Amino acid sequence: MAEEKKQIYRVIFLNQEEVYEVYAKNIYQSDLFGFIEVEEFLFGERSQIVVDPSEEKLKNELEGVVRSFIPMGAIVRIDEVEKEGVAKVVSTGGKVTPFPIQFGPSTRGKK
Repeated sequence: MAEEKKQIYRVIFLNQEEVYEVYAKNIYQSDLFGFIEVEEFLFGERSQIVVDPSEEKLKNELEGVVRSFIPMGAIVRIDEVEKEGVAKVVSTGGKVTPFPIQFGPSTRGKK
């Protein structure tokens, strides 16, 4: 019997002037309009001697989170990867701004 390949996704998104890179087993478009749902976050093994403070920050922030709803406008990139990497948070120094997205009908030029 062939071994079933498990899908792993790398999700990169903006959150309060920081770029988050997380790994998860499930992502999909949410029933909440304009959001992506991310479930089952993956983190490296705790048996490692060297601890990455950025990954530890994410583990603590997402501890107990069953599902995260990320606004589509905050998503930078989603990749399907062969194996999980190190989750991290990188400060942008306020130099990255999400692209403005309008979801409803335009009111521009209407009186």
